[in-house]
Amino acid sequence: MQPEYIEILLHELADLSGKAAMAHFRARPGVTDKAGKSQRFDPVTAADREAEAAIRAHLAAHRPEDAILGEEMDDIEGTSGYRWVVDPIDGTRAFISGLPVWGTIIGLEKDGEPVAGLFHQPFTTERFWAVGGKAWMRVGTQLPEPIATSDIGQLPAATLMTTSPRIFESGEQDAYDRMEAAVQLARYGCDGYAYCMLASGQIELVVESGLKAFDVCGLVPIVQAAGGVMTSWTGGPAHQGGRILASANETLHKAAMPVLNA
Repeated sequence: MQPEYIEILLHELADLSGKAAMAHFRARPGVTDKAGKSQRFDPVTAADREAEAAIRAHLAAHRPEDAILGEEMDDIEGTSGYRWVVDPIDGTRAFISGLPVWGTIIGLEKDGEPVAGLFHQPFTTERFWAVGGKAWMRVGTQLPEPIATSDIGQLPAATLMTTSPRIFESGEQDAYDRMEAAVQLARYGCDGYAYCMLASGQIELVVESGLKAFDVCGLVPIVQAAGGVMTSWTGGPAHQGGRILASANETLHKAAMPVLNA
């Protein structure tokens, strides 16, 4: 697929999924807990299912040979070498709380490597995406603007985000606590939206754990194309999830790694 076609398709998918999600936002959606009795609350709503269904229907019509990995529905095997990785409502807890920091994440892999991604927040009308090694954002019908990460390279001057300090397992908590103690400011609660704030130069670090491929695959191209670095805590690829460190630049990433792994 050519980058121009991928970009058009990403925006079509965002339009359709955004319409489906907004039909339920701040409408007191019914919530189902996917977690077992021994697990943390893991909510899903009709918005999650309908947004993913809208994406899958459009792909079935226009890219039936592609594979799909989505959070709420069964995987689809493909034959083209492309795979769409979809989180229809990233930040469902924020969604059911009426907070506008959730969004739809759509990633595209070619032969197992992420090549494009998009994050859409339909309530604020913000959209962040990367195709062909370039990262962009737009608000509403405004013209797209290129985005770039911060040039801050020292931990004491950096702002750090994580979804919650409670996402870390006992063996990981000390590592996160060291990171928070090393930076100027730490904030919580934005899920995938935090990575878009990093890509657009608003913050410098995101540290998380326990993520799935659909949580991050579509964010990796955005962060990287904007000038950032996004890896596992040990420096490996990030697009399959797990323990993630995203940094505004290589200098900051090199400074953060030994703090996490001390």
